[in-house]
Amino acid sequence: MSQDLTLPGSASTPAIQSDWQAGRLTMQGDSYPENSFDLFDQVITWVEAFLGQEARPLRLDLQLVYLNTSSVKAMMDIFDLLEEAHEGGREVGVEWRYDPRNERIAELAEEFKEDCSYPFAICPLEVST
Repeated sequence: MSQDLTLPGSASTPAIQSDWQAGRLTMQGDSYPENSFDLFDQVITWVEAFLGQEARPLRLDLQLVYLNTSSVKAMMDIFDLLEEAHEGGREVGVEWRYDPRNERIAELAEEFKEDCSYPFAICPLEVST
């Protein structure tokens, strides 16, 4: 199942792209979909498949701006999968880039990071003024 996900973003859903060959999953934008299970189920399935079939590192590149409660829960599920893989010796990591003017998302990323023992970078984006 080495197909890639390409989900275009909308006003309420993040753009999601996966690159199986590169071992990378990218999410950008706001996440407050009407049905976050439908959206994130595809992502979780992809992550599980990648971790189950590949030995290569997996990296998440996130540039999420806002997450509603059900999106937060889905992200926790994804981070839990990465944690399990990491504990099993897999190389995984997260880089979460955020607008430094948005302190709430930086705080949310920090809360996620506290539960992860794998590399989890939280980086402010360059903001042009």
